[in-house]
Amino acid sequence: MEEKRGNNTMKNRKKIKPIYYELQGYLTEAPKVNAFYDKELWERFNSIVQELNEINRDKNYDCFLIDARCVNGNEPWVEALVYRSKISGLISRLYAEYFSDEPAPFGEVPNTIIQQNQQQNQSFNVQMLLEIQSKIDEKMPDFDEKSKEKTFLQKVKSSLKTVSSLPQLITLLLSTGKDMGLTLAQTLNIFK
Repeated sequence: MEEKRGNNTMKNRKKIKPIYYELQGYLTEAPKVNAFYDKELWERFNSIVQELNEINRDKNYDCFLIDARCVNGNEPWVEALVYRSKISGLISRLYAEYFSDEPAPFGEVPNTIIQQNQQQNQSFNVQMLLEIQSKIDEKMPDFDEKSKEKTFLQKVKSSLKTVSSLPQLITLLLSTGKDMGLTLAQTLNIFK
């Protein structure tokens, strides 16, 4: 029995593989609008869902079918986000069921985006800290050696290396100001 199921899976995999790649193509070409009226797009997708149901009668993919909307007798339409979500959901399911031994279809894209965002955040943080440090160096001569303000600036400057985000910088400024007995207004005035 198990051997027969394995043979069916291999047969199904061969039949489903072109559909799997076709769906990936549809996803890359999906409309980049909020909604669309091209009936052919969602009808073709729904026919693929039915084809998958016929290929593998042990599984049912009807949850991926797309229902078009029609308001006040107007032309039917589909939200592009729903269309893309259904396609990507079906691709992910087919990947899990038949192609998990291959590279994930969406594996690189989110990782690339995350890395780009991290690099941009790090770049922003470094730039922000350099500007704060420069502002501190500029303001230090404005205050007497033993003043609260000068001590505040020195403490903030020495703690900048521990800051990795804007919220941390704000917390550092406020807590250091409070520790020095400076009001919020006085702390802000230092940097004017």
